[in-house]
Amino acid sequence: MTPGAGLHSARVAWRHSLRFRLALTYSLLALGLITLITLGVVTLLLGRMERQFQDRLNERADTLAQAFTDPGSLGRAAGSASAYTMLIGFDGQVTSASSALREYIEAPYPFGDLSRVPVQNTTVRVVKRKAGNFGTLWVGLPEDDLLSARQSALSALLLALIVSPAVLLLTGWFVGRRALAGLESAASLADRIDPTRSLETLPLPGREDEVHRLLAAINRLLVRIEAGQAREKQLLGQIVHELGAPLTVLKASLQRAEERTGDAEVARAALVADELTFTTQDLMQLARGQLELKLAWHYIPARTLQGRLDRLVPGTTFLGDWQGGILCDPDRLTQALRNLLANARRAAGPAGTVTLTLQETPERVTFTVHDSGPGLPDDLGERIFEPFVSGAGSSGLGLSVARQIARLHGGELGGTNHAQGGALFTLTIPGAALGDEEDEPLDEDPVEEDPVPAAP
Repeated sequence: MTPGAGLHSARVAWRHSLRFRLALTYSLLALGLITLITLGVVTLLLGRMERQFQDRLNERADTLAQAFTDPGSLGRAAGSASAYTMLIGFDGQVTSASSALREYIEAPYPFGDLSRVPVQNTTVRVVKRKAGNFGTLWVGLPEDDLLSARQSALSALLLALIVSPAVLLLTGWFVGRRALAGLESAASLADRIDPTRSLETLPLPGREDEVHRLLAAINRLLVRIEAGQAREKQLLGQIVHELGAPLTVLKASLQRAEERTGDAEVARAALVADELTFTTQDLMQLARGQLELKLAWHYIPARTLQGRLDRLVPGTTFLGDWQGGILCDPDRLTQALRNLLANARRAAGPAGTVTLTLQETPERVTFTVHDSGPGLPDDLGERIFEPFVSGAGSSGLGLSVARQIARLHGGELGGTNHAQGGALFTLTIPGAALGDEEDEPLDEDPVEEDPVPAAP
C-alpha cells in the first residue's frame, strides 16, 4: 500500500468512526445548548444593564427637574448634577448649560428630538423634563461604559462560540475513545476471525455492559456457524462416499468398453465419468477445508505432470520448458491444473484452443492457462474463485479448489482476461530451491502416472 493510499484510508476510517460521530454529535448538541444559554444570559445581562442605565438617567433628570419647581430640593439636585445638562427656554434658545456644553448657550437648541447625540466624541443619551417656568431641562448621560460592557459581553460570546466546539470535540473524542475501547478491541478481534481456519470464541470483558453482550452474541453466532459447517462437511463427506465407489466402478467399466469397442458414445460417457469423479474430489476438498488437508510432497519430473494432464484434458497445447522437476503434491497439483484446463476447454469449445505454459525459476514455478473463449465476466471479478460461483454453467467448485490447492503449496492463483481475448489464469508455487530449505521429508522418486488421482 502506498503512503497516499494509507493516508486516505486513515482519513476515511476517521470520518466513519463511531467515536468521531458520537463526539461530533455531542459537540454539536452541547454547542447548541451553550449558545442558547449564553445568548439568554447575555441578553438578560444587557437588558438589565440597559434598564439600570435608563433608570439612572431618568432619576437624574427627575431630580434636576424637581429642583426647578421646588427650591427645597436644590440640595438633592446638586448631588445629581450632570456634566451634560442644558436649560432650553420657551423660545428654543439655550439659556444655560454645563461646562461641557457652554458652546450652545445663547444659541438655538441643536439636537431636535434625538435621544442619542454625539458630544465631544462621546455618545450621550438624553431625556427632557419640564422645568416649571424656566422652560425645558435637557439631561444627558454618556453611554461609553454601557457600550464597553456590551462589546465585552459580545466578544466573550463570540470567543465562547469559537473555542467551545474545539474543546467539546476533543473532550468528546477522548471520552468516547475510553468509553468505546472495549468495542474497538472487540471489532479488532472479530475482524481477525477466519471461518476457514478457526472459529474460536472471543474473550469476554469482565464488566457486563453492552460490549459484553455484543461479544456474547458473536460467540453464540460463531458456535452456530461452526455447528452448521460441521453438518455441511458431514453431509458432503457422506455424498462423496456414496458416489465414490459407484463412479470408480463405472469409470473402469467404461474404459474397458471403450478399449474393446472404440465407440465414440462410450468414450464420451467415460469423459463424463471422469468429470463426475473430479467433482466428487472437489466436494471432498471443500468438505475437508484447509485445516484437515495435508499435502504429500514429492519431487517429480514436469513431464510426468504433463502426461497426466494431457490424458485428462485432451487437446491441450503445452508450451514452455517441461524438462525440469517440480516439488509438489502431484495429486493435488494435477487436480488444480486439471480444473483450470477443464474450465478453459469448456469456455473455448471443441474448436477452440487451450494452452498451458510452464515457466520455472529457482524461486518460482508458474503455470499459465490461456483459452480462446469469451473471457471472464466483468461483473464477477474475484468472486469467480468463491465456491459455487460460475460464469460458464459449471459447478463453480473448480476455481475455488484450485486456488485453495495453490495456497496450500505456498503459492497463489489469479485470473484475468488476456489482451488478445480469452481468459488467462496464472498459478504459481514456490520453486524446488526454496523447498529444499524446508524441514519436510521429500520423496524424490517419481510417482506413478495415474490418469486420475484416486477418489477420496
